[in-house]
Amino acid sequence: MKRNRPDKDGTHRGAFEKNKKKIYATQTVCGICGKPVDFSLKYPHPLSPCIDHIIPIAKGGHPSDIDNMQLAHWTCNRQKSDKLIDNRVAKQDEILGNRVLPHTFNWSNYRPK
Repeated sequence: MKRNRPDKDGTHRGAFEKNKKKIYATQTVCGICGKPVDFSLKYPHPLSPCIDHIIPIAKGGHPSDIDNMQLAHWTCNRQKSDKLIDNRVAKQDEILGNRVLPHTFNWSNYRPK
């Protein structure tokens, strides 16, 4: 089933395309992985440039606001999908489980306060 995307075929298309050109002209680094983006690579190359919505449209992000758009590699954007990866964007406190804690810790340098 095809989804209607407001940034691709809706009312926000014009603003999205305008802001996409601004981002392509001013940004050079992937907002997800932090590595340089090569603009000579074209889709479907995995490292080709694309636009990522920082707050995904599916999670309520604005489809054409330039503050919600960033440069990304195509593959980074695909892996991110509709996840929120920026902790400043998440509105709830992050809860750490035991699985993300380090498995080893050097206790010889630990000094209780």
